[in-house]
This record gives sequence, C-alpha cells and structure tokens, in this order.
Amino acid sequence: MAQFTPKEGKFDALFETLKALEPDTLREEGCLSYRVTKQIQNPFAEGKSMPIVFNERWSSVEAFEKHCQRQKIVDFFEKECLADDGLVAEYNVTAYMDE
Repeated sequence: MAQFTPKEGKFDALFETLKALEPDTLREEGCLSYRVTKQIQNPFAEGKSMPIVFNERWSSVEAFEKHCQRQKIVDFFEKECLADDGLVAEYNVTAYMDE
C-alpha cells in the first residue's frame, strides 16, 4: 500500500499523476493488480488514512522490489515526494504478506 497526502490545492494533479503510473506498472512481471484510489466518506469506514492510496498486489516480494527500483517509480518519488516543489505533502509505503 502506498498512501499519499497531496499539498494544498494539488489533489487532482497528484491523483492524475498517480493514475498515469498504472498502465506501465500493470504490464510489469509479477504485478497482479495496481490501482490508485481516493478515500470516500462512509459511516461504516471511519478510520484514519491518507486521502489517496495505491492498492498494489504483487506475486512476490522480489517483483515488488523490482517495481520499486524502476526508474519511473524512482523518478516519481524524487520529483513529487522528496523535492520541495513536488505534489506530495506526506507519504507512507507499507508492505503486507498473507503467509
């Protein structure tokens, strides 16, 4: 799961930037699913989260790690998450396993 909080006024720009990562990533070896989602208000789901979340499923830890090292992904984090003029105010990437 990769979660993002956009800088003020940058929600739409960040969401579109993240959506643009989907097509190439879905073609990566080991990618089972890769979808950017927006948090919605719902009385049955009132937990805290960042407002934009990538729900990712990979066939193996190795496939996920290879994805994280792709130049397009590295460039995204450098430009949008780490640079002062990027779109992201805060981000959190976590990995889970069902084994």
